[in-house]
Amino acid sequence: MTPASRRPYVLAAVMATMFMAAIEGTIVATAMPTIVAKLGGFEHLSWVFTAYLLTQAVTVPIYGRLADLYGRKRVLFVGIGLFLAASVLCGLAWDMLSLILFRALQGIGAGGILPVAMTIVGDLYTPAERAKIQGWLSGTWGVAALVGPWLGAAIVANVSWAFIFWINVPIGVVALIMLAATLRETIEHRAHRLDMLGSLLLSLGTIALMVALVQAAVLSAWAIAGLLLAAALLLAAFLLHEMRTPEPMLPLRLWRNRIIAAGNLANLAFGAVMMGFIALVTYIQAVMGRSAFTAAGILMVMSVSWSVGAIVTGRLMLRTSYRTSASAGGVMMVGGTLMMAALDPATGLSWLAAGALLAGTGMGFISNSFIVAIQATVEWTERGVATSSVLFTRMIGQAIGTAIFGGILNAGVAPLPGGAAIVNRIMEPALRATLPLAESAALTEAIAAAIHRVFVINAALSLAVLAVSLWLPAGLSPVRAAHRTKPSPRASGERAG
Repeated sequence: MTPASRRPYVLAAVMATMFMAAIEGTIVATAMPTIVAKLGGFEHLSWVFTAYLLTQAVTVPIYGRLADLYGRKRVLFVGIGLFLAASVLCGLAWDMLSLILFRALQGIGAGGILPVAMTIVGDLYTPAERAKIQGWLSGTWGVAALVGPWLGAAIVANVSWAFIFWINVPIGVVALIMLAATLRETIEHRAHRLDMLGSLLLSLGTIALMVALVQAAVLSAWAIAGLLLAAALLLAAFLLHEMRTPEPMLPLRLWRNRIIAAGNLANLAFGAVMMGFIALVTYIQAVMGRSAFTAAGILMVMSVSWSVGAIVTGRLMLRTSYRTSASAGGVMMVGGTLMMAALDPATGLSWLAAGALLAGTGMGFISNSFIVAIQATVEWTERGVATSSVLFTRMIGQAIGTAIFGGILNAGVAPLPGGAAIVNRIMEPALRATLPLAESAALTEAIAAAIHRVFVINAALSLAVLAVSLWLPAGLSPVRAAHRTKPSPRASGERAG
């Protein structure tokens, strides 16, 4: 049992844990050129990120289910412990292949951090309190997005690149100590039948799907088709198995709940939209001819407005409903993506910044609304798997978005002399100046047309998110949900015996 007086300390530890996982992505991306220069193996560079993403996505639903069966604390400790151990090993990597292996292990640990940490918050606080606190958690990601690139640049400029990974260690150790001292759970000891076959089928099916999507640019058509077929068969076998097993790893009956079904569908499209916004960097540098610093500034506007939107919607939900706050976010996402679809090379940065601000705020509304709604609609024993399912579908959406939008960009520049490789020249101002004017104009036009198609698809996906948001039941809110379902000890952070 966690006393109310200790809840702020638990929350601080959870936020530190999430910050550790959030900053990892931005800080590693910043340092990769330096790491490649030291370790070599440039041809394997993409796998540094792919290995992490694959193992994280595969383990997210597994950790969520284990947290429901064995308690949040011990499962989160396993995730943090694996993440920290792998971080140390990453800093000791002697070549690119060893770094990829250790990054895969780091992803296995990361898969348990975000879903279990968010589930702990769902346990400790009522839905009304959670609506505000989830905004703070989103703020953690916003701060990480701001600090990560600058911190990464400072580390590689002044100390060894290994500290890119080792900086996680003190943060994680402090979080572990705080959680050990403040988080209390009473575990119900009873025998469980772990759904090992279900976990294996889901893992293999997800890996086949993610490899096909994330590596689509470098795989042959036959390889992609084979992986997609394997994924379909494995995931179909998983669904059949889950229908028959007494303690399924992912209870399919949860999808009969309209809020959970809507949350997963919305986050599938939402994840793809997130990847579409990455095309902004290419548009700003290659089409508008602006600097990398300008592109980073626009992405920073989106990150900060996401955090602000998550905080604002927490208060809006208390006065209205889940459907109202999620739909408001959907409207803003549609508006922001339409503004980006209307971009042309002569458009000023103020228009672009306004679109990023609108879209980012909408994403904050969407992410907070669905997480709070889903956690409020399930009991303690299923809150972990319900939370992790949303994060899992978002990651699948990100992989789908990466494949689709990357394919569109590659197809757009493929007919040009030099193909996709020439894009690197136009992204760098010094190299751009060496291109003949006619060649530069043709390349800019091709890139602009391809990214326009990306933004149009992004707007369509945002409309889908809005449509699913409107499908949420009317009238439900954190306040009304709180009095409709009497909070149990498990929903308050303890697991009753």
